[in-house]
Amino acid sequence: MKNLISASTLALLAASGAASADTTLRLVEVITSPARTETLRQIVATFEEANPGTTVEIISLPWGEAFQKFATMVSAGDLPDVVEMPDTWLSLYANNGLLESLEPYLADWDTTADLTDRALELGRDVDDTAYMLPYGFYLRALFYNKDLLAEAGVEPPTTLAEFRSASEAISELPGKSGYCMRGGPGGLNGWMMAAATMAGDNRYFTEDGTSTMDSEGWAKGIEWYVNLYKDGLAPRDSVNWGFNEIVAGFYSGTCAFLDQDPDALIAIAERMTEDQYGVIPMPKGPDGKSFPTIGYAGWSMMAASEHKDLAWDLIATLEGPEGNIAWNKTIGALPVLKSAEEDEFYAAPAFEGWFDALADEDVVPTTMPTYLEEFAYFKDSLSIASGQRALLGEITPQELASEWAAYLTKAQQNFLAD
Repeated sequence: MKNLISASTLALLAASGAASADTTLRLVEVITSPARTETLRQIVATFEEANPGTTVEIISLPWGEAFQKFATMVSAGDLPDVVEMPDTWLSLYANNGLLESLEPYLADWDTTADLTDRALELGRDVDDTAYMLPYGFYLRALFYNKDLLAEAGVEPPTTLAEFRSASEAISELPGKSGYCMRGGPGGLNGWMMAAATMAGDNRYFTEDGTSTMDSEGWAKGIEWYVNLYKDGLAPRDSVNWGFNEIVAGFYSGTCAFLDQDPDALIAIAERMTEDQYGVIPMPKGPDGKSFPTIGYAGWSMMAASEHKDLAWDLIATLEGPEGNIAWNKTIGALPVLKSAEEDEFYAAPAFEGWFDALADEDVVPTTMPTYLEEFAYFKDSLSIASGQRALLGEITPQELASEWAAYLTKAQQNFLAD
């Protein structure tokens, strides 16, 4: 009997090994670039080496189409095991039961204690449950072209008024514009920062759930932003620009100012030397405050995954010190691991603007209302279409503010009712 049991056990183990050998995990990357994808492949390769017989299929979606393409995959039941999750999508997928809680895994993971409090807080944005593990923070700061500012005879701006004046002076130079405006995909941050900074307040709603978007201060900021484009202080085709276009507009010298996260450093540092550009905190408004948006992205596990333990091991490899530091150095995000802050990479002069912003009490990092289930559609579809109409003069800034306020009020009041 012992021999028979041993043989059966061996047969089961062999069958298990055969199944493991055929295991394929699917990982969807949604904030895609060649450098990011290559680094992701290198980190994934270390996971595959540690898990013989397991293969990871990486599906890279172009960011400008990622929201629609991933939604199509989900609606078709074509679900991956792990997905790169932007903060603006988290509520949509978590509230619909599509994401697995990472809490049981975090409780036993030896790296959990190395995560910053902010990383854990933001990962638990929905129902105080970690449906996502952030890998880095994206805080907006202002890049400026030192040569263009010198040629125009202006200094790096510290206020919105100075920013407008400097943009006017630079736009008078032949073939140059002041501001690299992001009128296309991902452009909502610019609108929100201008509106909140002009209003001197980053509260999106009143206590009863009414949006502040069409209040006097916010509407004035929206009008200020529209006027940058209408008055020719941004390139005419920037109404359609996304991330790649605004970054290229900056390093090519087409425009002198770029508000972006640290990930823009990847392309800029390859094409400009440190004496050609600088990074400073976002300009302040009439009340002496600025409200740069802070975003984040991370890794989530789909609830439908049939290989949850392996999927977690993949996330742990991506998020552990070796993988996470390599990843953040490539994408330029601010670290979520306490130990990563000691790395000499973040001591580079280019990061001073972000750390200066974090140290200034009048610079208030501001998260988007990503907890709203309707926010993903608002950010990646509605706001782009209506924002472009306002820039092109098809609707007034006040009409835009009213449209956005109506949509966000309904979303917030639905949230409060639930």
